[in-house]
Parts: sequence; structure tokens; C-alpha cells
Amino acid sequence: MINIGIIGGSGYTAGELLRLLVNHPQAYINFVYSTTNAGSAVASVHDDLYGSLELKFTDTVNPDVDVVFLCLGHGKSISFLEANAFSDNTKIIDLGNDFRLAKDAVLKGKTFVYGLPELNREAIKQAQYIANPGCFATAIQLALLPLAKNNLLADTVHINATTGSTGAGIMPSATSHHPWRTNNMSHYKAFEHQHLGEITQSLQLTQQGFNEELLFIPNRGDFTRGIFATLYTKLTTDFNEVVALYKAYYNNEPFVKVTTESISLKLAIQTNNCFISLEQKGNYLLVTSVIDNLIKGASGQAIENMNLMFGLEETTGLKLKAAGF
Repeated sequence: MINIGIIGGSGYTAGELLRLLVNHPQAYINFVYSTTNAGSAVASVHDDLYGSLELKFTDTVNPDVDVVFLCLGHGKSISFLEANAFSDNTKIIDLGNDFRLAKDAVLKGKTFVYGLPELNREAIKQAQYIANPGCFATAIQLALLPLAKNNLLADTVHINATTGSTGAGIMPSATSHHPWRTNNMSHYKAFEHQHLGEITQSLQLTQQGFNEELLFIPNRGDFTRGIFATLYTKLTTDFNEVVALYKAYYNNEPFVKVTTESISLKLAIQTNNCFISLEQKGNYLLVTSVIDNLIKGASGQAIENMNLMFGLEETTGLKLKAAGF
């Protein structure tokens, strides 16, 4: 069994992580750390775990667990790791954005590997520290990596992606408040979303000399979970060849499905899957990418990384079915 600690246990990401881990055949949850809920039952915060997890939050850590998942707010993982020591053998998977960029990836002499399995699987298998990708970044990179791999990103990429309210975190804000969000929609951080850095970094590593513009409009949607992303760019080669390249790139990937049929968000909800649809529109290639922001975009991908790090079958604990209605 893999002995697991979770830091920052009261948020949506941690709740989803716990929901998946309680059914993982090789996972043992040793502790769930939360300073604001110490002493309270985990199920009192994550009520979907009633009857499934008899564990209380704690404000102390066990430094000798096999792996620690950091589910802290962005920018808080560095300070936590500087204040808390773990054993030399403990693996760390950070679900925040502190270590995703190469310039930020080294802490105490150890390097965080960027944890997108479809890009860095072999490095993940050997890693001790993982920087889990962002949710928008996951959906967008999976939509573009086959083009970059084949040097086909030769023009501006226009990206429009809508996320559910869970993407804003568990603490309420004006734009996640239910009366505001219901029957409403808005964009935010247009052209300057924080995930652009890691997306660009991956594309530059994959396609030598990549320097095209990524024009990204993130939107807030009137639903709780999921990301629906549409991307278009100039089609620089035969469309059927592009389809073949995508299918070849993802041929052995357990969680990425490629189609030329129209797709909808519900295909991916409650799963670790990413569905990608390809269409030709005149001289443009239209790519649609859908994921569950809390699973493939966060906690499911973190478990996928854990499986790889511990030599397990990648799909262990992640064979999930979408909720069709």
C-alpha cells in the first residue's frame, strides 16, 4: 500500500482527491492536514465521504509517508515545504502553480518534473517531485501537442475555453456566488491567464523555435465542473494527415480520445479522460478539447502521476465512467 498525506484538505481539489483515493486499491490515506478544521471529521467537510472515510483532519504531518499531495492555494506550496520537512524518500506532488515553470522548479536542490503524462511520462516515472499541470493548461496542451510534435504550429492560435465554478476554488467570491453565476457568463484574464506560461513552455520544448501567439480567452460558465475549450489555427497540411497524426500521438494514451465527430462537455465529466475533436473549417483547423477540471485537470491527473511514480498501472483507481445525464 502507498502511505499518503494530503495537505490543504478542505478544498474542492482535496475533496476530489479523497473521493478517488478511497477507491484506489493501493492507497492508504495516512493523514489529511487542515489547520482550520483540525479535529473535525473529514466527512463533515466532504459529506460525500460519509461512510467511506472515518478520518479526522489534523494540524500535524507525518514526515515519513510515501507521498504527499499539496492541495494548497497558488503560491503557498513553497512556504509550506520550507516550514515542514519530509523524509528523503517521500515523493511530493504539488497541485498548485508554484513549480510548473522551469525557472521555479528547483527547491532545496531537488527539481520538480512537470506532470503531464502525455508529454513527460518517462521523466515522471523517475521523479521524486511533481508539478501537476493546471486545468486549462491540461485541456489546451492536449489539444495542441500533436501539432507541435510535427512542427505544424505555424500561425497564431486562438483559444476560447469555459470552466465551471469549481475552478474558482471553495472560497466564495463575487463571480462564483450562485445568484451571480446562474444564467450568466463572463470572461476574465483575457490574453494573460497564468496558465499561458506553462502552455508556452511545453510547446517550445516540443516544437523547436515555436514563437507563435496564443490568444486565450478564459470564460466563467454557468455549471459546476468541466472545461470546454475550442482552438483554431491555420491548417498548414492536409486535414486527413492531421487526424492521422493526432491518432498516432495518442494511440497508446489511456485517457485521451480523438474523434472527428462533434463532442460535448458531459463526455468527460466525472472521468480522467480528455476528448479531442478535429474539424476542418475552410483553411482553419478547429480543435475542441473537453476535460473534467477537478479530475484530469487536477486530482485525477495527480493520481495518474502517483501511479507512474510507484510503478503501478497508470489507470489504477481511475477507470471512471462519465455521468451521461
